[in-house]
Amino acid sequence: MANPIHILLQTTIPPVEDDWSIERFSLLRDHLASIKDHNQSPVYHITTRNREVDAEGNDVVLSVLDTTDFDELWLFAVDTGNGLTSADCEGITRFHQRGGGILTTRDHEDLGSSLCTLGGVGRAHFFHSQHQEPDESRHVRDDEENKLITWPNYHSGANGDYQKITAVDPVHELFESPAGVIEYFPAHPHEGSVGVPEDEEHARVVATGTSRVSGREFNLVVAFERRLDRHGNRLGRAVGESSFHHFVDYNWDTSKGCPSFLVEPPGNEIKRDPSRLSDIKTYITNAARWLAP
Repeated sequence: MANPIHILLQTTIPPVEDDWSIERFSLLRDHLASIKDHNQSPVYHITTRNREVDAEGNDVVLSVLDTTDFDELWLFAVDTGNGLTSADCEGITRFHQRGGGILTTRDHEDLGSSLCTLGGVGRAHFFHSQHQEPDESRHVRDDEENKLITWPNYHSGANGDYQKITAVDPVHELFESPAGVIEYFPAHPHEGSVGVPEDEEHARVVATGTSRVSGREFNLVVAFERRLDRHGNRLGRAVGESSFHHFVDYNWDTSKGCPSFLVEPPGNEIKRDPSRLSDIKTYITNAARWLAP
């Protein structure tokens, strides 16, 4: 392929070894880089980076993302609220306005809450201390095992296990697979909360999970279609995800290790039967294609 699609995989934290830095997303990177076209040429050119700031504290790439040759941004919000500046958000917004595709993901409670400063797909994320889930009956702890973590923290299973998901009808192309419909995602004991923002007519929930503790259904993925904004810009597609643990190395292969602050014992379903990882890989392949301008 003469012009591969350029994808930026980025975290909202600086490089910290004992944290969820971009180095812990190597299996995602490798899968995307392995996708070939009919001529066996790479479809995607993958760039991975952690947060790096200039003298004003703005990320040196995100703040000017619209001036780069990137086609897609996969943003892993792993901060506790200070991962994006106003200039970063403006750069991302301009990128979106020129048709760039965006995938955003976070985790439990307030992890990744810098997304609250990002309009559009950022508004699909609900947190504990700000921009809370509209249904107040959900303002309760779901995962009761780890008392250090509060809502939203939907328990889809142990790290290293699978969760059975539901593709919402009509099945979105993100969840189509050669076998029919994608059924399995990597599980996580405390997923975050996503939903369709108020007054957003071009987005819908496309997949849900079910808590193994409470039996409660929760949203996994929200998809935003292309649309014109009030300024006439044709916005790119976007995805809001409930947890970056669907993508991180540890949740695909627990032998890869995790930061020291993750205390829950891992499961072994994926180790015993890695074949069902094909579902999350198919989803990622679909997402990369769907988000492309």
